[in-house]
Amino acid sequence: MTRRTKKNILIGFDSLSIVASGLIAYFFLNPYIAVSMQSFMTTIGVTIILYLILAAQFKLFSKINRYTSIRESLEVVVCVSFSFIASALISVVLLKTVSLRFIILTYIFSLASIAGSRIIWRIYNEHNDKKEHGCSVEQQIRTLIVGAGDGGSMLIRSLKRNPSDVKVVGIVDDDPSKFKMLMHEIPVIGNIDDIPELAKKHRVQQITIAIPSLEPKEYERILDICNQAEITVNLMPSIEDVLQGKLSVSQFREIDVVDLLGREEVKLDMQVIATKLSGKTILVSGAGGSIGSEICRQIARFSPKRIILLGHGENSIYQINKELNGRYKGQIEIVPVIADIQDRKRLFEVMQQYIPNRVYHAAAHKHVPMMEYNPREAVKNNIYGTKNMAEAAKAAGVGSFVMISTDKAVNPPNVMGATKRVAEMIVTGLNEPEKTKFAAVRFGNVLGSRGSVVPLFKEQIKNGGPVTVTDFKMTRYFMTIPEASRLVIQAGALAQGGEIFILDMGEPVKIVDLAKKVVKLSGFTENEIPIIETGIRPGEKLYEELLVDSEQTNQQVYEKIFVGRVTNMPLKKVMGFVYTLDECNSIELKERLLDFANEKPKENVIHHTQNKEKGVYTDVPETVQTSY
Repeated sequence: MTRRTKKNILIGFDSLSIVASGLIAYFFLNPYIAVSMQSFMTTIGVTIILYLILAAQFKLFSKINRYTSIRESLEVVVCVSFSFIASALISVVLLKTVSLRFIILTYIFSLASIAGSRIIWRIYNEHNDKKEHGCSVEQQIRTLIVGAGDGGSMLIRSLKRNPSDVKVVGIVDDDPSKFKMLMHEIPVIGNIDDIPELAKKHRVQQITIAIPSLEPKEYERILDICNQAEITVNLMPSIEDVLQGKLSVSQFREIDVVDLLGREEVKLDMQVIATKLSGKTILVSGAGGSIGSEICRQIARFSPKRIILLGHGENSIYQINKELNGRYKGQIEIVPVIADIQDRKRLFEVMQQYIPNRVYHAAAHKHVPMMEYNPREAVKNNIYGTKNMAEAAKAAGVGSFVMISTDKAVNPPNVMGATKRVAEMIVTGLNEPEKTKFAAVRFGNVLGSRGSVVPLFKEQIKNGGPVTVTDFKMTRYFMTIPEASRLVIQAGALAQGGEIFILDMGEPVKIVDLAKKVVKLSGFTENEIPIIETGIRPGEKLYEELLVDSEQTNQQVYEKIFVGRVTNMPLKKVMGFVYTLDECNSIELKERLLDFANEKPKENVIHHTQNKEKGVYTDVPETVQTSY
């Protein structure tokens, strides 16, 4: 049935409902009072005309009635009520007299039939949906919801509206005023500490947390309680996931270690970023990696003209290309480019072919112990590859080039950190603001990336333990992939050229504490899954740094983004060093890299200050003793 046919049926039904209501009122009142046929016809005719006019204004006939809500029911009430009020006034003017009892009775019958029909239709459809798609009582998962607030209300309404295999048996909340109250007919049956007892009493199979603002300590408290009762714990999805269409409200997600760390997600300056990305061509290297793919997702939100997905791994580029095309096909041109950043000729061809407005360089080897064993590969990818990307971008007249760096580039004791530090020198040294603005963004570890320690911990737990930590004193800075990617994009929008942006990673986290949280998330205790110390691996540091003393500034250019003082060697010296690396054997190569990356030149230093009123950086030279 077409929408137009359904609309005509609704118009006919509502009109007939008013006529039928008038007839019922007429025959009901006839033994007691005389209602003239003229009064009947005038009242009914005028009411129908006014109702159809108001209903058209409120678009009542364009609603999908199987989803009729309280607001839409109120709109029906308003339309019917105003129609009868106006009809009564017009009847008084035209006929000089009118039977108020007849109008009131007709109004009541009309309201009941028109509004009631829509509510009955919705109930009928919901019943059919549950009957057709729902599970039997035995198949449903008996669920206890934590939180009798807005999150809990949203979740329960979604579960009631959409057929699922979830049966909510009750709600727990620590607010004593809510005890024994009902939320959408579901009772609040206790507080969080009562979970083990309530779970046993109501045969609960899973606990779902529906408090978006819950503190990390509270997550751990609930996990401890539920682990004792051996019950699965999950979360309703974040509002962001629901709005982006990744999940519906009723699709639960596992509690992640990110929830226990409690990092607050940063908000972007949408207006500034939109001016830099909207309608532009953006190239992302390493687009199939954890950070690169997330940068692509974040960039796509700003409606660029084209995104170039450049990467060496065919499968990873295929996956992100498929994802973005599925979501933005017809809106953004997505171009997959298989290319190795070590292939200088290929990079120059790609840059000249597409001439991107902005480049985000995320391709790199990042695994510290692996690069200790393979220093030449680290040099080829992280130094030569970055040099190729940067020079190709400059030759093509790219407006802005942003390199993704790492906290391991600070005082590097390992090959990976040293190669990234040299890459920073190359990028910032090539900066020519009037031609191409070059900048680097430095941050620590990201949770959920391919090289993250968390997947290793999970695998070890799955195999029965133990969980291995190299040193119980070891600490690292952590950030989520989406947050890091957003801050990279924000820093790129702020870049004036030549900066090293440093992301505020919050407080460092002990790796052993992270391991304990992952064990707890997996439903085990440390007695069941022991955590052992194995010793520091080649190239590792106990503590990571984001800045050396000479780079420290208090200059915050945006929430969680700082600009470090740039203390580079002359580009000519850096390039001279790079050209000699091919002549070294593996042992000599490693020594030379570390010496050069940690060299302490005495140079004229350019650092950047920001005019807060205008948002513009000014180069301020000063001569200082510099250390890396």
